[in-house]
Amino acid sequence: MKIDHATIVTPQLEEVRHFFCHIVGLTEGDRPPFRFGGHWLYHDGKPVIHLVKSNSSHPPAKTPSRIDHIAFRVEDETEWSKLIARLQGENIEYQSSEIPVTGERQLFVVPTSGVMIEFVTASSD
Repeated sequence: MKIDHATIVTPQLEEVRHFFCHIVGLTEGDRPPFRFGGHWLYHDGKPVIHLVKSNSSHPPAKTPSRIDHIAFRVEDETEWSKLIARLQGENIEYQSSEIPVTGERQLFVVPTSGVMIEFVTASSD
């Protein structure tokens, strides 16, 4: 079994699409003709992020059980550096941290209200 995709419902559809395409590096691709607005964003030929247009500007209320964030692993040090440069180039705020013991590096970004994205990579040693 493997995770197929994540769906993000947002009133800021174009801003979130821009984040995933221009910052993360996903590409927009084919999407079935649903009766609601959205985009399917691809990585390696697979639609991994489904964006859906919301008519509400309020995020759903947090409940005790929920998915907290989506994480992307960045395997290459050069790609990690480019990701940071793109975030900084567009003045997108992020928080960085290091995982104890493993030394893996993390970046946390909130591209739209109620959605947190994590990027993780190996330690720099």
